[in-house]
Amino acid sequence: MSDSWIGQIYPGDTRGMAMVDALLEKEGIRRDGNLDYTCAMFDENGQAIATGSCFGNTLRCFAVSGAHQGEGLLNQVITHLIDWQAGRGQFHLFLYTKAGTAPFFADLGFHEIARVDGKLVFMENRRNGFPGYLKQLEATRRDGVSAAVVMNANPFTLGHQALAEQASASCDTLHLFIVSEDRSFFPFSVRRKLVELGTAHLPNVVLHDCGPYIISSATFPSYFLKDETDVIEGQARLDVEVFKRIAAVLNVRARWAGEEPTSRVTGLYNRVMAEELPKAGIRFVEIPRVQTSGTVISASTVRACLRDGDFTELKKMVPPSTLAYLTGAEAEPVLKKLRQAENVVHY
Repeated sequence: MSDSWIGQIYPGDTRGMAMVDALLEKEGIRRDGNLDYTCAMFDENGQAIATGSCFGNTLRCFAVSGAHQGEGLLNQVITHLIDWQAGRGQFHLFLYTKAGTAPFFADLGFHEIARVDGKLVFMENRRNGFPGYLKQLEATRRDGVSAAVVMNANPFTLGHQALAEQASASCDTLHLFIVSEDRSFFPFSVRRKLVELGTAHLPNVVLHDCGPYIISSATFPSYFLKDETDVIEGQARLDVEVFKRIAAVLNVRARWAGEEPTSRVTGLYNRVMAEELPKAGIRFVEIPRVQTSGTVISASTVRACLRDGDFTELKKMVPPSTLAYLTGAEAEPVLKKLRQAENVVHY
């Protein structure tokens, strides 16, 4: 394949994307909806014979033409993607792959973080990445009974506060994890600050950044799972496998969550946690959402109030620390983005 070459496929390149889609389809996968770079290897006739893509710090959507299997093309595509990621300052990389192809990526220097047998494997290109993260967490371990909460807090509401308070009252130490990926309306730095202020009255709360390990829907792949429900359940089961490792080093015996009657994603997540966590000796506690004037308090409802400028209802849904931020000048860039958004509610 001395005459082959690799180049970027731009979103507007309909011919190039059609060739990429054809390669992926033969592998039984589809092009992911979340991609920010796609490349293809072309033969001397300009036909795509291998492809791969990136989104954020993940590599995804790999395929090689059946006529060129065994020629080392995928190695070249992955090397190209790693170089491209390095060019934009991304050195800690992740990928999700089918269980059967995980050994191939292990040979390329990727290390397994967690897996859902028969479905997928979560991997990274740092040998001490996840083990190092666990070691950092272990340094915060305390004696006694521990529990955990994971929240995005986009933004922090009275519902989040009630969840933290109830969980905190049930244990000696509450490990509260904040989703740190910046793909929410409110930046991580703001979300973390509001959680910290809103839980300052709870002395047994230890805050943690999720880092890249507690998975978000934005980085989780959808391209090799059969349908939307399968994608959500796959993500939830993989998230549970990661959390089991985290719980073991912190001696967490319970995970608390709020129900979300209006969110299909959260409902499926909670069902999977209720099924799987007890198998690892971790109790799953789901509490009813806090209501005000008959309305369930959620971050989605708060964002809708902000978009509509309804500060009368907003004041009933957020603690004073969150309200102070939302009514200050610092929040204006976020509020502007919310006012311009077509959809501020999670499904």
